[in-house]
Amino acid sequence: MIASTLVVLALSVLGFASPVEKRAISTTVLSDLTRYTQYASAAYQGSCRSPLGNTLVKTFSGLATGYIARDDTRKEIIVSFRGSVSSQDFQTDGETALIAFTSPGVSAGSGVLAHQGFLTAYNTAASTIISTVKAQLAAHPGYTLVSTGHSLGGALSSLGGLSLKSNFPSSNVRLFTFGQPRTGNPAYAALVESVVGTSNIFRDGVPTIIPQSAGYQHHAVEFWNFADPPTAANVKQCTGDEDPTCSDSIPSGGINQAHLTYFGQAMGRDASLCT
Repeated sequence: MIASTLVVLALSVLGFASPVEKRAISTTVLSDLTRYTQYASAAYQGSCRSPLGNTLVKTFSGLATGYIARDDTRKEIIVSFRGSVSSQDFQTDGETALIAFTSPGVSAGSGVLAHQGFLTAYNTAASTIISTVKAQLAAHPGYTLVSTGHSLGGALSSLGGLSLKSNFPSSNVRLFTFGQPRTGNPAYAALVESVVGTSNIFRDGVPTIIPQSAGYQHHAVEFWNFADPPTAANVKQCTGDEDPTCSDSIPSGGINQAHLTYFGQAMGRDASLCT
């Protein structure tokens, strides 16, 4: 089965928005995608005392649910957002009106618009995330910041990556999203690209549920996992924000099997991720 999936790895390289040639990804990138898939899946656990064997710093819940962890070996602080589980989550998904973007510590022009439900949900957790990360960076200067999540959590992690880079501009920020729906309009996509910088995107049925015709656009750059198994040779780097020859060529099927498993990791409850 073609694993048409969505993942974003965004590096803190300002202005990385130019088109790139199609090519296979490196084994290093594949390893990173596999690792942060597991962090994203761990957000679905009812209680995850030690995400991937690392330190659980804080949990948050409500319109946005997830956790903040610290990996002292890799010197990383990870913010992971859970995907849709509750009826409130699905209500958030359905609030698709584009509204003016505003978020603590982020500068944006008047033309930047974001999904109402996603933006509202992220902003309820923003102050907790920012203050916790600030304290962690004070105690662990130089650590890399990682924002990750699946599905609804992918949209929240896109907003989170933008927030982290804006509030901590001297920090290296990496953004990984899995099954991320389109989160904002073209101006939002450009803002993410200019502030954070993008590197890897994979798409499944969910990323195209919210159509471009509604004013939405993904941020660059797509990496399409066009065949199983998900090896470096089976993942291709595409061109621009919405390459019609890559996953955009596949009609949206909604939540499908490809949306539920990434890089060998089922997205859901898996207690082995928390020991």
